[in-house]
Amino acid sequence: MRESRDGMTADRFSGSASADSDPLVLDIDDFKGAFSFDGLFGNLVNEILPSYQEEESDSTEGHGNGVGSDALPNGNLRAPPDAGKSAQGLSSPLFPEVNALLSLFKNSCKQLVDLRKQIDGNLSDLKKEVVVQDSEHRKTLSELEKGVDGLFDSFARLDLRISSVGQTAAKIGDHLQSADAQREVASQTIELIKYLMEFNGSPGDLMELSPLFSDDSRVAEAASIAQKLRSFAEDDIGGQAMTISSAVGNATASRGLEVAVANLQEYCNELENRLLSRFDLASQKRELSTMRECAKILSQVNNLTGGTSAMQHYVGLCPMFDLEVMNADAELVLGDQGAQPSPSNVARGLSSIFKEITETVRKEAATIAAVFPSPNDVMSILVQRVLEDRVPKLLEKLVLKPSLVSPPPMEEGGLILYLRLLAVAYEKTQELARDLRGVGCGDLDVEGLTESLFLPHKDIYIEYEQASLRQLYKAKMEELRAEGQQSSESSGTIGRSKGASMASSHQQISVTVVTEFVRWNEEAVSRCTLFSSQPAAIAANVRAVFTCLLDQVSIYITEGLERARDSLTEAAALRERFVLPSVSRRVAAAAASAAEAAAAAGESSFRSFMVSVQRCGSSVAIVQQYFANSISRLLLPVDGAHAASCEEMATAMSSAEGAAYKGLQQCIETVMAEVERVLSTEQKVADYRSPDDSIVPDHRPTQACSKVVAYLSRVLESAFTALEGLNKQAFLTELGNRLHKGLLNHWQKFTFNASGGLRLKRDITEYGEFVRSFNAPSVDEKFEQLGIMANVFIVAPESLSTLFEGTPSIRKDAQRFIQLREDYKSAKIAARLSSLLPSSS
Repeated sequence: MRESRDGMTADRFSGSASADSDPLVLDIDDFKGAFSFDGLFGNLVNEILPSYQEEESDSTEGHGNGVGSDALPNGNLRAPPDAGKSAQGLSSPLFPEVNALLSLFKNSCKQLVDLRKQIDGNLSDLKKEVVVQDSEHRKTLSELEKGVDGLFDSFARLDLRISSVGQTAAKIGDHLQSADAQREVASQTIELIKYLMEFNGSPGDLMELSPLFSDDSRVAEAASIAQKLRSFAEDDIGGQAMTISSAVGNATASRGLEVAVANLQEYCNELENRLLSRFDLASQKRELSTMRECAKILSQVNNLTGGTSAMQHYVGLCPMFDLEVMNADAELVLGDQGAQPSPSNVARGLSSIFKEITETVRKEAATIAAVFPSPNDVMSILVQRVLEDRVPKLLEKLVLKPSLVSPPPMEEGGLILYLRLLAVAYEKTQELARDLRGVGCGDLDVEGLTESLFLPHKDIYIEYEQASLRQLYKAKMEELRAEGQQSSESSGTIGRSKGASMASSHQQISVTVVTEFVRWNEEAVSRCTLFSSQPAAIAANVRAVFTCLLDQVSIYITEGLERARDSLTEAAALRERFVLPSVSRRVAAAAASAAEAAAAAGESSFRSFMVSVQRCGSSVAIVQQYFANSISRLLLPVDGAHAASCEEMATAMSSAEGAAYKGLQQCIETVMAEVERVLSTEQKVADYRSPDDSIVPDHRPTQACSKVVAYLSRVLESAFTALEGLNKQAFLTELGNRLHKGLLNHWQKFTFNASGGLRLKRDITEYGEFVRSFNAPSVDEKFEQLGIMANVFIVAPESLSTLFEGTPSIRKDAQRFIQLREDYKSAKIAARLSSLLPSSS
């Protein structure tokens, strides 16, 4: 309820409640707007309840002062003892306003019921009125719909009429336009026929033509008319019969219009020359408007002649195609006459020239766009002239295709210089083509035109690449041989064995050389990818180039291994040469000295071969890494190419593997020969059979054993470094087996007593500890068995029967050892062998 209305109602309520005078009056307006029941109720009772609330609060305070100690813990009041008496003494009710409120509520309820009935009545009246108004509205809408339908019908008829009138008007307009066009065409035809008859006079007679054709101010109009006459006359010559209008005397062109065509051709040529002269003059003065006008008229004339004289003429006048300019290009790129061109200098020169060409074309493009009606055609001609005239003349002097039969020597650059210059020229020309495409060249196929410049070089390109790699390899080998020869000569005259060793060292396999082979191949592969765009072509060329590398590396490392083997062979020949029988002490000393020199040569050759094997392995690893990183991905687009290259690589390296295997066998022979020599010269009879067996045994290894172990430790150091993996394991296993066999054969030459057996056991332990570094279990097992067999010299004869009970596999070798006992005969061990070793019989 609004605030003002609330105040009025409150006053009315207050007066009624306090004095019971006038009855409460409720109005319908009290319930309009933002009605609140709580507000209505509050306004009814607010004037009555405050008096009661004040009395109640006073009563509460009075009781609170008197009964403060009677309060219960739960908040209620305990009644005093005389509470009944006090209640009887009260004369007024607890809620004296109840009667006033009850009267007020009843009166309010009655008025609310009356208001509801009044409102129900009003609603009923409104519903009836709404029904009446709705009926009238529906009736009005129905009448409006009928009127609108009539209007639609009228509009449809009107639209149909308008459409019919419009079509009629359009037909009339079309007829009028057609009639006017026919009249215009007839007028122009009559005019053209008159001009045509002038051209169809005497052949070559252009003096009787209308002034139009000689007026320089009307050149464009003359060109347009000449174009129409030319088309008309050619149609007639093509077989279209035509009868000339009666306006020119009803004559029939019985002889045709051949004369007209010839005279028109002559006139067009003359007109073209006049326009070209004006164009040249304007071009010199840079009068773009005159040039544009001449170019426009020339385009019409060119349509008659079927040519592009204006465009060609403009391009031909460009200074960039002068002979002096093109000669200067060659001087800039090639440098001094007679000097060998450098690819880097050529690249810089080409970049400079092609940049200048691009800038010139870009400047000409601005002029062409301002002058010619079809600038794209002119740009196409200009760029084509650049790529067919200026660039080819430069390439002819720069890239000279050499002969494969007699290639230029390396002193003159060789085939590699031709290939490098070709790659530089191709790459820079491709960049020029892209730049010209960016400037604009119409519909010209710049890329195809650029490729055509290099087709003569690309047809058999891969053959030049292979020939170049072979030439580089040959030159490198000659260089290495020359260096080896020079080094040998500088070292002077030396002994045969020492000289062989040094010559071998001078011709060692070089990883640097193999890396150079790979670098050549990488360069060739980069050119393969540059000159080829198809994956299949790239794969074929790359495979051919990689095969050259495989051949080069295979031949190089195989020859290096063979040279190292030659050193081993020479060392073996020296050993055989100085194995002389003992004829005298002086001769024997000389032979021993020579044998030591041969041993030194053998040891040097062994180390040299191991270095060759190590470098061979490194070289093969470089090639394999190069294949994995650079070659394999280029071969994948072609089915089977990758697998075939892997097989070729394995085949190429098989020859080197064969040479390495033979050389390692020779190394083993060299080592065992020296071991046998040391054992034969250093091993004494007294080492294993002391004259006095009662002396305390020497627990040190024999001098021969120590020297053999020291020699093996020294010489095999290079083998441990050079070999790896399965190759190392196989080599050391074979060497260990040979050492085991050689020692067995060596000890068969001696007789052993008990202390000698202990000394032998000490030697076997020394050998066993050394071969344990081979990491070859089979070899370790053999030397352990040797240690067991050495016990046959230590135990008493009667204990031999139980010595090999746990190891029956060595009984045969043990029988041979038993025969070397000092007491073999005295203890009658020979008679007991069958009973001691029954399985050996």
